[in-house]
Amino acid sequence: MKEKTSITLSKEVLTRIDRMAGSKQSRSAFIEAVLIQYLRKRARAQVEARDLELINKAADELSAEVEDILRYQAPDA
Repeated sequence: MKEKTSITLSKEVLTRIDRMAGSKQSRSAFIEAVLIQYLRKRARAQVEARDLELINKAADELSAEVEDILRYQAPDA
């Protein structure tokens, strides 16, 4: 279900939208497609940031474990 909303855009932006959308796509459809793409990209970036945080945490834990093992194997080094 779609809801009607109102936004204010500069004439330059509207001209560029009209040019890119062409005659086959309405302004609304074009803007919606662009926003969907943007929102998906933002959501993906958030997931990737969380994944990177988890990977870095695991790497830190593994590095600490390796250092402990190396100290145990060569305590005088």
